[in-house]
Amino acid sequence: MTNSLSELKAALQGEFYYQNTGLDNAMRLVYASDASIYQEKPLAVALPKNEADLKTLIQFAAAARVTLIPRAAGTSLAGQVVGNGIVVDISKYFDQILEINPTEKWVRVQPGVIRDDLNKKLKPFGLMFGPETSTASRAMIGGMVGNNSCGLHSIRWGSTRDHLLAAKVLLSNGEEATIGALTEPELSQVLADNSYLGTIYKNLFQLLHKPENQSFIQEKFPHKNITRRNSGYALDALLDTVPFSPNHTPFNLCKLIAGSEGTLCFLTELKLQLMELPPSENALLCIHCTSIGEALQANLVAMRHDVYASELVDKRILDFTKDNLSQLPNRFFIQSDPEAILMVEFFADDRDQCQVMAEALIQELKQKGLGYAFPVLFGSDAVKAWDVRKGGLGLLRNMPGDEQPVNLIEDCAVAIEDLPQYVMDLDQLLYRHGLVASYYAHAGAGELHVEPMLNLKTAAGKTLFRTVLAETVDLVKKYNGSLSGEHGDGRLRGEFIPEIMGPEVYELFREVKRIFDPNFIFNAGKIVDTPPMDEYLRYVPDQPNPKINTVFSFAGQGSILRLAEKCSGSGDCRKTHLTGGVMCPSYMATRQEKDTTRARANILRQFLTQEGNVNGFNHEEIKDVMDLCISCKGCKSECPSGVDIAKMKAEFLQHYYDANGTPLRTRLIGNFTRLNALASTMPWAYNFVMGKGVTGKLAKQIVGFAPQRSLPVLAKTTLHSWYKKWKKNNPDLNSGRKIFFFNDEFTNYNDVEIGIKGIQLLTALGYNVIIPEHVESGRTYLSKGLVRNAQKIAVRNVELLSKVVTKEAPIVGLEPSAILTLRDEYLDLVPDSLLSQATALARHSFYLDDFLAAEVALGFIRPEQFTLTARHIKLHGHCHQKALTSQTTTVTLLALPANYQVSIIPSGCCGMAGSFGYEAEHYEVSMQIGELVLFPAVREAGPDVLIAAPGTSCRHQIKDGTSRQALHPVEILWEALLK
Repeated sequence: MTNSLSELKAALQGEFYYQNTGLDNAMRLVYASDASIYQEKPLAVALPKNEADLKTLIQFAAAARVTLIPRAAGTSLAGQVVGNGIVVDISKYFDQILEINPTEKWVRVQPGVIRDDLNKKLKPFGLMFGPETSTASRAMIGGMVGNNSCGLHSIRWGSTRDHLLAAKVLLSNGEEATIGALTEPELSQVLADNSYLGTIYKNLFQLLHKPENQSFIQEKFPHKNITRRNSGYALDALLDTVPFSPNHTPFNLCKLIAGSEGTLCFLTELKLQLMELPPSENALLCIHCTSIGEALQANLVAMRHDVYASELVDKRILDFTKDNLSQLPNRFFIQSDPEAILMVEFFADDRDQCQVMAEALIQELKQKGLGYAFPVLFGSDAVKAWDVRKGGLGLLRNMPGDEQPVNLIEDCAVAIEDLPQYVMDLDQLLYRHGLVASYYAHAGAGELHVEPMLNLKTAAGKTLFRTVLAETVDLVKKYNGSLSGEHGDGRLRGEFIPEIMGPEVYELFREVKRIFDPNFIFNAGKIVDTPPMDEYLRYVPDQPNPKINTVFSFAGQGSILRLAEKCSGSGDCRKTHLTGGVMCPSYMATRQEKDTTRARANILRQFLTQEGNVNGFNHEEIKDVMDLCISCKGCKSECPSGVDIAKMKAEFLQHYYDANGTPLRTRLIGNFTRLNALASTMPWAYNFVMGKGVTGKLAKQIVGFAPQRSLPVLAKTTLHSWYKKWKKNNPDLNSGRKIFFFNDEFTNYNDVEIGIKGIQLLTALGYNVIIPEHVESGRTYLSKGLVRNAQKIAVRNVELLSKVVTKEAPIVGLEPSAILTLRDEYLDLVPDSLLSQATALARHSFYLDDFLAAEVALGFIRPEQFTLTARHIKLHGHCHQKALTSQTTTVTLLALPANYQVSIIPSGCCGMAGSFGYEAEHYEVSMQIGELVLFPAVREAGPDVLIAAPGTSCRHQIKDGTSRQALHPVEILWEALLK
């Protein structure tokens, strides 16, 4: 038996963090919050590797009287995975799909399997797991069972409870048990068993057999026509089974476990009933309405049709898509300025049938005077529109200021026929308190996510927080609704269960907890015996906002602290490589919560709000959590709240260096351009010293680079020198449209041949290419957090380039990370006196592919100018290109030759990320990132397939990881050009 946390750590095969310093403390802070407004530092964090670890943790918890808090994706909105016990994160090691039975249509999984990833594996069998939360790209089956998750299509596909066939669990005494459907003879056998599980069954049956308890359950639970009934424990579901009901439904304890929020046992394995995939075609009807009330009346009409989903999106969410980089393209279907859109989905075997079904609803709506526009979307267009709805939680966090939407009354459910009047009553309730709210989500199921705008940083806001929920409880009781529909009670709503369901029912819930877990080992303080709902919030009321001086301007976000606070905790950054996208590469490789955008934002927020710290950035814990951020910028566009960690990491590092000094390697990498300028006087000597021989190994060892890495070589000449000679020798090349060429530090010294081909390509296409006076981009300084150095460069470049660059004469560049700096960081680095010039420069600065694709669209560049030879190209886009512009322009260009076929490698980051992949301590993670998608895709490509990669780091990573040479798109186009 282990008696201390240190002994517990030694006994576990997985990872364990418990100390108050360094990485241990960082991990405890990272796990102090979830997607709710609660925050409480846990005693420790465990990442168990197997069931033996779980049993050890249970034994320790029983002996030490501490609670275990099971955690999957950590997207709970009611504080279910926040507490002062040991957080047990199953997301890293319990992620296996154990068995698929397509004949009987079931699957066995571990609780850390992600819902969307599971369905990708099931799709070839024509099967799927139905419940679909808006967080399905990261929500895990264990968490979905804990919350009894429902999702967009619950009106047809049901809740997790409906699909949970059986489960293997660990009970509070450490005993393994399997629960599932039992016939009456099997049930009698279990009741006669003297095991711990048998005792649980016996005590539970005694509780359910009492007539007075049955009456309380039948009378006090929400009305049965409300499908989303998730408050307390699902005793009503058990009463609908044998032997309590004549409907012959087998007794299954899984009905109780689903929705129990990890408070009764620990899940280790789950058996799920699967469904056949829906019909192959779907149509999404987007009903534009002038008010939420009108949309809810339209919902009543829609629900009389054969719909699969009916979801509301209000104007507040729609407005936030206007400035969101990833959502802006998804607005294409929105007409005028609706107050609300009701998204109604149909499925059928062919598109025409879907259209007929949609038209039938449209005609009825028009007859009733509901809605003013009715676009019907198919295929990828429908997916884009759904992304607007799914992004609701994160998008709302883009509100400026301290008054923010709060998850408070977002989970109440009523009968759909009561929903319009319920919302009217709720509007009046909020109006009395001077509050406004956002309304969105599951209209078809009678549950809207209503998030009032509150300032929880003030005492008055904290008081309103309690008052609004307390008054809403009375309103939900009026409609015999459910206080929790799918998000659970947690520590937010548990306090109000006695009021909404009666003290007798609440005592039944407490008794259920005692039957399963008498020592409160499992997730204590959730559902029953919760702390007051307004304790352990993220913010201390009326604490002054700290004044934080920064090099970057954070005026657009309010402050660096406000930008960190925008993280909603929704966990969009917990994508896997199967999900796709850029954010967050290091998490995809490590599957560690500390390597998410969410963790980085949260730890910054926690330290920057601490009082009495002169330099809030000077903490080793922040450095530990920021360490694997590779500044890919994926979060800037893919995080629905726009939490730009790359920018905040650079700012943090500058202040950390101010306090602790700048490491030698950091200074060397930051001064990459200056060092290359010196070495370029004798490039042959540099290349010899830094090559594969003894001197190269020694140099890498001194600098701290991985010995396995090859280092970039210097070209025989600089591009600038070549350009001057070329222009001098070709005076006739000064005609055509003037275009400025940004001769970045990588192209000028290392990728000179690519630069030459880029300039020659532009010239051959009729442009007069001029390299203007400018300095390096500053990218190397930014990547290492030397922001003040980068600021000087930004100021100088804006001063120089704003004099010549115009709409008629734009500036283009070949290296995305360099040229896009002019469009991104420069705007936050220059003083106000240069902001208008920097803004104009940003407007007229283009990655070369973006510029040329626009010229193709205008007809200035034509396919006839290129070869008819057939080639197949696989493209890996640069992270900054994906985040700030689009790689589709590169596809357009590379497909310009008539017989060139281009396919995008569905990779995120390559893993090199500037100097990151060179650094010895980061080499392994760098290669892990490459191995997720990029390297296998390149290896699978035949020798005749061209590999295209715009980024210099990407090409180097592909070379080191696959021994294949990747080409810059301009190299491919230059070779394809008919000269």
